[in-house]
Amino acid sequence: MGLQGGGDQSQDLLQRRENVRQANFLELFVDLVLVFALAGVVSRVARDLVSPDVVARWRAMAYMLVLSLPLIWLWITTAHITSWFDPRRRKIQYIVLASAFGILVMSSSLPSAFIGRGLAFALPYVILQLGRPLILMPALRGHPLRELYRRSLPWRLLSAGIFLAGTAFSGGARAAIWGTAVAVDIVSAQLHWPVPRTAQPPVSAWATDSKHHLPERYQQLLMIGLGETVLGVGTTFTAQPISLATSALLVVAFLSIVLLWRIYFYRSGQILAEALAATGDRDAAGRATGTAHVLMVLGIVATAVGFETVLKHPEGTPEPAWLIASLGGPALFLYGRIRLERIVFNRLSRRRVIAITALAVVAVPLYFAPPLASPVAAGFILLAVALADAHHAAGRPPETPSPAH
Repeated sequence: MGLQGGGDQSQDLLQRRENVRQANFLELFVDLVLVFALAGVVSRVARDLVSPDVVARWRAMAYMLVLSLPLIWLWITTAHITSWFDPRRRKIQYIVLASAFGILVMSSSLPSAFIGRGLAFALPYVILQLGRPLILMPALRGHPLRELYRRSLPWRLLSAGIFLAGTAFSGGARAAIWGTAVAVDIVSAQLHWPVPRTAQPPVSAWATDSKHHLPERYQQLLMIGLGETVLGVGTTFTAQPISLATSALLVVAFLSIVLLWRIYFYRSGQILAEALAATGDRDAAGRATGTAHVLMVLGIVATAVGFETVLKHPEGTPEPAWLIASLGGPALFLYGRIRLERIVFNRLSRRRVIAITALAVVAVPLYFAPPLASPVAAGFILLAVALADAHHAAGRPPETPSPAH
């Protein structure tokens, strides 16, 4: 879908297009940029994980959160804009393109984000967070969404000030300040940007206004995480000397990615849109869905960090931080998947709870095994979950969603 000619009419921006279920080409372009950005995060974090500096190794996973969350948050807020507004309008298309470019500039600064190029990471984030609501608000006169954006501006300004202040520092101090800024953005949005002595707005930023578009965008966010992992594993393998250990890890990594995909889509991910359409509280369900997918994508990114680290050091003694990536990544993914199961079926997935427990238990003996053993063990645990899912479904009709009402 190309940029359309003609001026936008403000009343057209919110025109619903329920017949448009899938993302348009510009949204898929944002997805490609996010794949590149998350691959940069993985390379940046994996570099620290193999550092001779013990402090650098331990803070690497915190850096992963600080670098990943702003990128993912910009993607999510862009997805909400294209869910609320008609992406066929020129103004919305420009906003989507600006968002893609901002993520690209941020990703270019990742190798030195905490030492020299802080503004290249912080400034695009701040401009997009503040600029997009200011551009959209004039077209929303008389619509409750205008009030929601107005309420968000003080919180966005607070986050922007903290984010920019972080560029005056370096290293761990900058990471801590940026982490605070991102927490302000995410928590305030979860709370509907509270303003003292004012009533809650009649519209929620988290409600799934479109029946299919936003749920499918979240599914694509999960695929972005998996695509980034394939990209990172393939690139790292290409740069390493071919050996039995690296070849075995390539196979394990690919099979693990397939298992992550299978565990997500069976069956909650597959019928997510139907579940959100049937829920009685779309606001709470939309908010919980976003949280679950962020957790799963962070788990996938951590898993990719583990793959890249072990590909570079398949033999010897593993560092504890490497185990956190190789085992903690799948555990975080499964925890997010448990939350998704609660949304779609309103139940606790015991199979995934058992798998998380198993990942924690095997961490101790794996500390005394070669680094390659950790992703192999995690892969077997993921395989056990997928086989248990298949056994549960055998001979039964496909489950229908049963969300809480």
